[in-house]
Amino acid sequence: MTERRTPGFPRARKRFGQHFLEPAWAARLIASIAPAPDETFVEIGPGRGVLTTQLAERAGRIVAVELDRDLVTTLSPRLPPNVRLVQADFLDVDPVGLLRDERLPVRVVGNLPYNVASPILFRLLHTADEGRVFRDATLMLQREVADRIVAEPGGADYGAMSIQVQLLADVERVLSLPPGAFRPPPKVHSAVVRLRFRAPRVDVGALDVFERVVRGLFLQRRKTLANALKPVAASFGRSAAEILERTQLDGSRRPETLSLADMARLSLAVL
Repeated sequence: MTERRTPGFPRARKRFGQHFLEPAWAARLIASIAPAPDETFVEIGPGRGVLTTQLAERAGRIVAVELDRDLVTTLSPRLPPNVRLVQADFLDVDPVGLLRDERLPVRVVGNLPYNVASPILFRLLHTADEGRVFRDATLMLQREVADRIVAEPGGADYGAMSIQVQLLADVERVLSLPPGAFRPPPKVHSAVVRLRFRAPRVDVGALDVFERVVRGLFLQRRKTLANALKPVAASFGRSAAEILERTQLDGSRRPETLSLADMARLSLAVL
């Protein structure tokens, strides 16, 4: 489908994974967010400003971070005074510096490019500081990524991403979006999820150790826990049998059946 041009704006660029939200869907998203006049938002990837301008009518302030220099040049003079537009890659931005003049915590919204959605998601998780920096994040993602974020133990979509996100945030699916919600339409369906950041749900010890254990186990998710645990345990100088004895977990289970609490027990046992 040929892209419908927005007057004055450059075409969407494939290298940036750009798919711009249609105004009607932006309105639905704003309604789900329910912004308040005293709230500040960080918007990741404002694009042509469809969501930005609608959000600015109801929110107090917006700090919008856009990578595309041409979009920034075109969008900047069209924005209301309560929007601060920053030309940068969000993955390279220092959040503390970005928000130095803002009252914390702030809220986050973003139409994330599919090719960098996962690193941006983990950047938010690691920067949120239990909700003290980022209160929540409402994100448009590829539907398959959203499915993984909200998945429960035992399902095909449940994996390392599910566990790492749900450790640090309460998650919910907010909207489902067809390809026609964007211009140009992507080849996949999308979904909106909301993350409400908080303290870790369970004690996992060192977060980097926990993530290493979780990712290691799900590299071999089809194996039994006893077998999937072997390379992970060896990387910490321990045996799988020793860790299973310490945690009292059944080695015949598979990683995809383990709850967040089970994973926490494994993380604490490897050290």
